Amino acid sequence: MITYLPQSTQNELAQLSQRFGQPLTRIVDLHSNTLFDPLNKTDRYGEVCMVVQRPNGHLLTMTKTFYPPQAYRLLTGGIHHGEAIFDALLRETHEETGLDVEVTRFLAIAAYRTPHTQPKPVFYSFAFLLKETGGTLGTIDEDEQVEDFREIEPGQLPAVAANLEHVTHQYSNEIRGNWSDWGEFRASIHHLVYEALNNR
Repeated sequence: MITYLPQSTQNELAQLSQRFGQPLTRIVDLHSNTLFDPLNKTDRYGEVCMVVQRPNGHLLTMTKTFYPPQAYRLLTGGIHHGEAIFDALLRETHEETGLDVEVTRFLAIAAYRTPHTQPKPVFYSFAFLLKETGGTLGTIDEDEQVEDFREIEPGQLPAVAANLEHVTHQYSNEIRGNWSDWGEFRASIHHLVYEALNNR
């Protein structure tokens, strides 16, 4: 699945794996053929997932103003075409949290496919564990529409995933798709990050 990415991206992934550890890599087969946000965005091929660990050991989650009630999730940010994954990781972390961080582990890669796109993935998530080292929590980019942050213990990741898997089955103009399909997509990286954190 990684072979579908440009050679320069494959080379960077190899370097990141050597530097921060070999990530768990999984194919995620989504049930919906509808390409909702972010799968339908043409300015990116994937995203970084920022698993920000606060000084108390808890992980940072957030929700946005237009999300279904209580739909908290790990933070993510798009990787633009031609942008290095590591650069996107640092940029998005700064924009969404305002925190200073140290990258400590490359946790996971999820490659998402739909019934119409197999075998080629339509989108990728690259998850990294980040240790908070300073700064003040707060979204710098207001366009992100972050409404609230919430801390969770790492062991609560499966519960966060389960909550996402049960969001309302309703069409959303904001994501141009159904919330339940979005929830299935978003839940998968939480399962994978939980597995990676427990496979040290």
